[in-house]
This record gives sequence, structure tokens and C-alpha cells, in this order.
Amino acid sequence: MWYNLSQDIQNINYSDLTLGVTCIIILLSMRMLGEIRIGPEEEVLCTPMQKLVNKTIWLIGTSRNSIIVVISGVYAYYVQVQYGEIPFKVIGYIPPGLPDFKLPPFSTVQNNITYNFFDMCNGMGQGIFVLPLIALLENIAICKAFANGKTVDATQELIAIGLCNIGNSMMQSFPGSGSLSRSAVNNSSGVRTPLGGLYTGALVIIALLFFTPCFYYIPKAVLAAVIIAAVVFMVEVRVVKPIWRSKKSDLIPGVATFIACLLLHLEIGILIGIGLNLISILYHAARPKISIDIHKSRGGVEYLLLTPDRCLIFPSVDYVSALVTKHSVKRGIPVVIDCSHIYGADFTAAKVIEILTQDFSKRKQPLFFYNLKPSVVAVFEGVQPKDFVVYYNDHQLDHLLLTHTVATLQGKNFKTLGNDLK
Repeated sequence: MWYNLSQDIQNINYSDLTLGVTCIIILLSMRMLGEIRIGPEEEVLCTPMQKLVNKTIWLIGTSRNSIIVVISGVYAYYVQVQYGEIPFKVIGYIPPGLPDFKLPPFSTVQNNITYNFFDMCNGMGQGIFVLPLIALLENIAICKAFANGKTVDATQELIAIGLCNIGNSMMQSFPGSGSLSRSAVNNSSGVRTPLGGLYTGALVIIALLFFTPCFYYIPKAVLAAVIIAAVVFMVEVRVVKPIWRSKKSDLIPGVATFIACLLLHLEIGILIGIGLNLISILYHAARPKISIDIHKSRGGVEYLLLTPDRCLIFPSVDYVSALVTKHSVKRGIPVVIDCSHIYGADFTAAKVIEILTQDFSKRKQPLFFYNLKPSVVAVFEGVQPKDFVVYYNDHQLDHLLLTHTVATLQGKNFKTLGNDLK
């Protein structure tokens, strides 16, 4: 986009530029006009004349988009009649009527070459996967932007987009999604419920059937001005400061996505944002916080207590294992891993725990697991680790520390020790 802009900047149509900037200023002014009230703040205290004036001002401010489009279209027609030429670009001819309702084509012919369905899919390249993803992300972003804190069901949105595009395919339509710019225009025009889509659809059908000749004179610069004046208020600059105060690293994906979307294609920018967010999630998953303390049992035996703050899965288990090994070798006392926050594990974690228990056994250093959930125990026992000991209260820990020496721990598994504890 920026490359094309730099190459074509000398070809600027100053008539379009002037018209577009003027319309943006007028639209923003009319937006502020809609917030003006005459008389008391409470409407019940206003006189009939004040109510009429307030309603008129509100109506003008709310319908500013349609007003500016109609006026600019009439002005373009007047210029055409008076001077025989329109100095700015207009929409031009639009074929009247509705497209035929039929099944989408599964083959096409171009330059006397027939392309089947698979050839058509191959020709779309990565777009066949990126386009639905972009549509879903855009729709979810729009929903959250206008939800005002209400819950957004992503599954419902995905089903709705899918059904709409199935219908679109039978009307030779472009792929549909929740348009950010169109939603902003709707919001700025006062639309507050999905019922607004029914009016929009009905007006589009009526316009295609009867009013397409009138669209010829609508300037493209005016339509661009309507979109710009609506979308500019969706840039939530005010959230940057709270994010900066709360967690500065959360700004990285947002800023990177914003810059990438400006410099690159939209889909690449969004994929960059998704990638950075995934990297952040994986990093935090791979680096759990672990509290390390030295405790003394009721029997007077010191032990090292390590408490991970999340589940053990493949991104984090090696880090946890290395940390446990490092501190256990340094202290040389029995080690207890508090598993109260470990609600899940996978096969990789089970294998690492198996290796960890073997290392402790070779060093003749006790290793115990506290409050490990039965579902996680089942995962760990799936690899049949030796010297795998789990306990659930302080009495059992005292019993283990006082009655089980390193020599007695060798050759016993969790089930044997579990029977001893009962």
C-alpha cells in the first residue's frame, strides 16, 4: 500500500482530495452536532419547541452519512449537467437487478482453459485458509468492540458467517464477513441491534431493483470519507495507558500488529499478531513460577519444598525438572514438590518425572509429591516410574521422612509405599 502510494503520489486528483477532506470535516462536525441539546437536561422539562429542535438536531447528526452522500450525489449530477464533466471519480454504472439464485460453479473457463474445482482451489493458494480466518477474527473483533462488555460466543459467530457465505455462494457474491468499516458506519448512524441488518438488506434490494442509475453520480471520495469518519473513532488510543500501567509486554502484539497491517497486507499483519501472541503464551507456559522454601517436619527433619504455580506439560516440564535438580543437588536434603496447582499433565511430563525419580534414586535422595490429583497420578503411573511417592497430609510426610531411608526407598514404587502409609 505504501509503495503504491509513493509511486502514485504525483497522480493525486486534487478535486477528490478536496472533496474527501471537506466531507470528513463536515461529518465530524455533524457528529458533534448530534450531541447538542437545547433547554434542560431532562427531556420531560423541555418545552414542545425544545423537544422538536432537539429531535431535529439528533436526526441530522444521526443521518449525517446518508445526508452527505445524497448531497454529494446531487452536486455531482449538477456539475455534470452544467459543465458536461465531473472533476472527481464517481461510482459509475452499476448493473440493475438481483443476481440469479443458483448453485455455485464447480468449474470455470478462462482463455479457453477449463479449470475444475481443485484447480480453482489451487489458484486461490493460501487465501482459501487465510480468508475464513480473517473473517472470523474480524467478526470477533467487531463484536467485542461494540459488545459493551457483554459475552461474545465465537462459535455462534463462526456458524453465522458460514451460513451467510453458503447463501452468498448461490448469489455470486463476494465472501462475506462482519465488516469493520460498515459496522462502524452503522454504529455511528445509530444502529444498536441486529435488526438494523434487515433494514439495510431491504434497502439494498430496493436500491438494486429501482435506484441503480442514481448511484452513478455518488463520488468515491465521499464514500471513503464516510468510512474514515466512522472508523477513526474505533482506534481506542485510551487503552494504551492502562495497558502500559498494567503489563507493558501486552502492548507488543498490539503495536506490532498495527504497524504490520499498515506496512504489509492485512492477513500478514494479523498472522504476525497471532504469532507474537502465541510466542508470549508459550513462553509463559514454559516458565512457570516456582516458590522454593526450606521447611522442617514435625519430626525435625528438614526438607526442600518446591511449589509450581501451574500444570506440567511439555513446554514447562524440562524447566521445572532442571530447577528441581539444581536446588536438590545444592541442598542435599529430601525434596517435596507441592502439586496442589498441578491440575493436568501429559506423556512428556510423565517421562521427565520418571527420569527425575531415577536421578534422585541414584543420588539416594528422597523425592516426594504432595497432593497430586488422581488424574495426574494415573498419567505418571502410565510410564511405570520407580520410587514414585505421593502423600496427602503432614502425618504421611512425617512417616516417610522418619521411617523410610534412601535405602528402603529403592525398589519400592508408589503402590508399595501407599500400602505402607495406610
